[in-house]
Amino acid sequence: MATAVPVERDAVAEAFPGPVREAELPGAVLHRTDGGPDVLAAGVGPALAAASTATALTAAALDGRPYGLVVSAGIAGGFAPHAPLGSLVVADEITAADLGAETADGFLPVTDLGFGTVTHRPPETLVRAAATASGARTGTVLTVSTVTGTAARADTLRARHPRALAEAMEGFGVAEAAAAHGVPVLEVRAVSNPVGPRDRAAWRIGDALAALTAGFGKLAPVLESWNRHDHR
Repeated sequence: MATAVPVERDAVAEAFPGPVREAELPGAVLHRTDGGPDVLAAGVGPALAAASTATALTAAALDGRPYGLVVSAGIAGGFAPHAPLGSLVVADEITAADLGAETADGFLPVTDLGFGTVTHRPPETLVRAAATASGARTGTVLTVSTVTGTAARADTLRARHPRALAEAMEGFGVAEAAAAHGVPVLEVRAVSNPVGPRDRAAWRIGDALAALTAGFGKLAPVLESWNRHDHR
């Protein structure tokens, strides 16, 4: 069974039609679909996403029905020209872009300080299958605590992470919780705005949510049939 952790739960619910039941968890509400994934609106930012996901994973394990996969899904900023508005991105790397320390010589990721991790890698076979089914691009999706709002910041991130296609605010937190439970993770994002100068008029949230909904319609068979034990 898979649990999805989207910004917009309707994108997943439409891909897995049927009655939706709500289950109250500490600090979160789980939406259970018949024959499909459990859906959790995890909140904004890596800390809340990690806490909400960990709560759902722990509750499922204690209930004797542990999850086999966690999917973090939502909208994101895309790095032009590689991830244009309305495109779909599947992460082959989920990276915390600002977890570390600023020094006189520049930014150091936490791993360069001798501890922690900054990147989680979803299963390669699942990434390939998801990208093929949905027509998504694959690359690094960055997790940030502060959304990029300037061209200089966008250039800095691309220089530091040349494979980055998109930035969002939850994926790494979801991946940390999944890793703590030994559960694979997948991140799927639809691009709603370009990464760079903040321009609300350029956002296309409706188009991105429509792309996410369409993408999950194509991903549903992949998520339903994928078995981690067949792809070690």
